[in-house]
Amino acid sequence: MTAAHAARPVVWSIAGTDSGGGAGLSADQRAADAFGVHLCPVVAAVTAQNSLAVTRIEPVSPLALEAQLQALADDLPPQVVKTGLLGGVEHVRLVAHWIDRLRRRHPVALVVDPVLAASTGAAFADASMLAAYRELLLPRATLITPNRREAAALLGQPEAGLAGLPTQALELRRRGAQAVCITGGDAADLDGRVLDLMATEQADGWLAAPRIATEHHHGSGCTFATSAAAALALGFVPADAVVLAKMATGHALRHGHPAGAGRGPVRATSGFAADASLLPWLSWGASPTFAPPGEPDAPRASLDLYAIVDSAARAEQVLAAGARTLQLRIKTPAAPDAAWQAALRTALQRSIAAAREAGARLFVNDHWQLAAELGAFGVHLGQEDLLALGDDGRARLRASGLALGISSHSLWELARARSMAPCYVACGPVWPTLTKAMPWRPQGLDNLAWWCAMAGLPVVAIGGILTPEQVEAAARCGADGVCAVRVLGDDPARVLPQLQRALQAGRQAATPSPVPALPHPSLAASVAPPPS
Repeated sequence: MTAAHAARPVVWSIAGTDSGGGAGLSADQRAADAFGVHLCPVVAAVTAQNSLAVTRIEPVSPLALEAQLQALADDLPPQVVKTGLLGGVEHVRLVAHWIDRLRRRHPVALVVDPVLAASTGAAFADASMLAAYRELLLPRATLITPNRREAAALLGQPEAGLAGLPTQALELRRRGAQAVCITGGDAADLDGRVLDLMATEQADGWLAAPRIATEHHHGSGCTFATSAAAALALGFVPADAVVLAKMATGHALRHGHPAGAGRGPVRATSGFAADASLLPWLSWGASPTFAPPGEPDAPRASLDLYAIVDSAARAEQVLAAGARTLQLRIKTPAAPDAAWQAALRTALQRSIAAAREAGARLFVNDHWQLAAELGAFGVHLGQEDLLALGDDGRARLRASGLALGISSHSLWELARARSMAPCYVACGPVWPTLTKAMPWRPQGLDNLAWWCAMAGLPVVAIGGILTPEQVEAAARCGADGVCAVRVLGDDPARVLPQLQRALQAGRQAATPSPVPALPHPSLAASVAPPPS
């Protein structure tokens, strides 16, 4: 079988039909097609509905549901199972049984969209159904995607405001769901932005994107859940899957159209992930705080060749060789003493002075308060360091006037970095690197090109860059800067001109690197737990 004809990942959607073609399995199919996965539509209920109302719901018999699952199990085993409208408690029990059965064979993710009521007002779940969700599906769920009313109903609590949603999300995780995204498309805006609350093993926070003004939003919840399921099937971890689901749903809303006298359906199509305006912002914590809108604090000129050095002497050496952007990265020991602190201050003072004399921009890695005190141009921080600062610390950093660079390795980290409006975001590792141990897979040139097209701010390529050819390739992807560490060698004055020529050749290439329709996963997805 050739790569062009390789089997697509399989997603089972166990949900209801919609005779009006808007929601349920109709919307699921469109979302699956947008991601290029194969959807197996398993009918749990038949609904009689149009764009105005649901007039009848007819659950299929448990035997009919069992027969569909049995027919698929050997021929089309799923990577992901997604549930939508289920016809009753027996259906929930049957789904739980099949998830356990499938997981005895191989890892299978479960995405639960708890469809408890229609947007037209029709109720689909009673108290016994809610209890079945809590007892049987939450403990098996890889991801659940309730809206705010559904999250409250699952917990048996009143609907919460923004301040109470993080607690509800954590409680849903405590009850067994590995990841939670409480969607907010049907709730009030924050400064014109729609907020979804994400709580996952990888990251917590608010995903924000501009509200799309449309009357035609039928099937948006189904689209979100199936998009997340499709992303999981492609190998993305839940936090990245939720970012892609938000993008796909925004795209689908933009393509909603009238069909009948009421609210028309949304329409997800391929290409959604190449639209930079759909990439959301992710907050840094429980508070939905984002940088003020507007242009990022961009440097005066391109970052170009971005040298990373570990001492003042090395900084002076690469500046003398012609580097005009550099980062001073001095690692903090496990127990820094007064002598080390004094040596750090001296190294920063010496490097800042050398950069100022050369007309270069010096970013200091990590030590932002000392960098601000001594007058450095900027600071580079990893995301764990920024998280540790808290809201107050990040506000002080922004007020310091330092140009800020932020590392990013995944979609959720890119979305989170954007919330600080940095002067650049680093994409890495582009190639395998031995500079430091990390769990991330290489981004490759495809993801680098995607980052450069989607970030909305300058992107610096970092990781495993050892040759001029790699510098040229990174520049062809649109990188504003290309990091040079080991490639500079012992004689930067000899190597640097070659690298600069390669950078310019990449920027002037007649055919820039293509931007992929979807990035590839940069972190290995965790294996679903075995059945209890």
